[in-house]
Amino acid sequence: MRLAVLIFTIYFSVLAASQPAIAGVKERHLRPHVSVLASDEFQGRKPGTAGEKKTIEYIAQNWAKAKLQPAANDGSWFAPVPLVQRTQGSAKASFYRDGRRLRISTDEIVLIGRDSHFKAQAIPVVFGGYGVKSDGRAIGDMTGKLVMMLASQPNYDAGFADQESMSISARQAALVDAGAKAVIIVADGGEGNWKAIKRSALKHATILQSDEKRAELHGAVSSEYAISMISSARYDWDKLRGEAKSPDFSGRDLRIGANLDVTTIVRRFNSMNVIGKIEGRKKDSGAVLYMAHWDHLGICRPDDADDKICNGALDNASGIAVLTEVARALAKKRHDRDIYFVATTAEEDGLLGAYSFVANPPMALGQIVLALNIDTIAVTPAGSKVAIIGRGTTELDPIIESIARKNGRKIDGTKRANSFLRRQDGWALVQKGVPALMVNGSFSDFPALNEFLRRKYHGPGDEYYDGIDLSGAAEDADLHIALGKYFASQRRYRRNKTGG
Repeated sequence: MRLAVLIFTIYFSVLAASQPAIAGVKERHLRPHVSVLASDEFQGRKPGTAGEKKTIEYIAQNWAKAKLQPAANDGSWFAPVPLVQRTQGSAKASFYRDGRRLRISTDEIVLIGRDSHFKAQAIPVVFGGYGVKSDGRAIGDMTGKLVMMLASQPNYDAGFADQESMSISARQAALVDAGAKAVIIVADGGEGNWKAIKRSALKHATILQSDEKRAELHGAVSSEYAISMISSARYDWDKLRGEAKSPDFSGRDLRIGANLDVTTIVRRFNSMNVIGKIEGRKKDSGAVLYMAHWDHLGICRPDDADDKICNGALDNASGIAVLTEVARALAKKRHDRDIYFVATTAEEDGLLGAYSFVANPPMALGQIVLALNIDTIAVTPAGSKVAIIGRGTTELDPIIESIARKNGRKIDGTKRANSFLRRQDGWALVQKGVPALMVNGSFSDFPALNEFLRRKYHGPGDEYYDGIDLSGAAEDADLHIALGKYFASQRRYRRNKTGG
């Protein structure tokens, strides 16, 4: 009997040893994707360019090889994301009071129209302070008026509303809802602030065509421009700013008329999200969703620069590489739940591809048991702790930590990484009640992350090179595979249930 047991044990030991080891994702699997997507040939992967066409075709071809099925609503790989892009053309502006043209000592003004040509005379000018009252509502009826709004945020100690409703974009939107014909931002934070505001106004402003509710004219001026205008009209700038600090400030009609003649280059086009899936075995059991944005900034420096392409190797060719290899691994077998993969466009313009996906998803959003966004995943090497962006926003943290530990990973238990929650595609899903997280090592090492953000982020330095360290990205890919297997199993994970 003992001899039989010994023979049985030896047989299965040999059999087990003869089985090939489970092959995880290696750097060599990721490297080809990153090198191609971040090559100069792809011109920085800007939406609406030849670089986009190359990028989405590359993703679709590789997902087809990985045995994914196309899963856009029309049955193809590509879901259109209608965008509109505006670039400054020419602008003439003059301001009058009591028939007298105001003398303004600087030309620091930027004007962008909603349409290709905006021309109007004697538009009433209102100093709008922060644009809204303490509850976030517009300062009053601004129908047909040009409102000058301070870029700086109000003092929250004075009882103002939450920070999100006090953002520049939210305050602009409130004034548009109140009928403003034009909204001009005053860069009241000094020279550095004017440079940032001007750069933001001048860049190719891109929005979803479905979000085109905007004033007929948007713009920005330096504080020097605003002070010169106000002083020329015999007002006290410091006094006006002081009045604006009142929670109930309702604006000041400056009795100034504006004559404006502005041309704008307006371009409307369809960019594309790429969507694929692994069909599950159990209908109506829910879905797991993986996301990563494919876009970057394109040609981002002047023609005479030594390197004018922002290639976006880490941000976010690395994420698309991981997304593709996770798809390849999970597609080797069927799971209980559907598993979707979405490569989004226009993340760099404000998560636009993600918002478009949320507005017209290929599944009911309520069916998503977990969404995992993959972004800038190659900052740190293998061995880094796992951070959860969105920690505390779902009941899934204990499960994810348990799976990470089983994969030999240590955990960053802090909420530091949540500072990036609203800056990544998952935020579009979070706002719809979908459990959406980012899980990786890059956002656990803040010194390394800040060094990347300071030196290479959104610049020509974020490019592929032969010695680039993708070991951390490979390790994170393995973790995402393990998470996918767990959450796609109806036996292992049942919705609204925590624990391993």
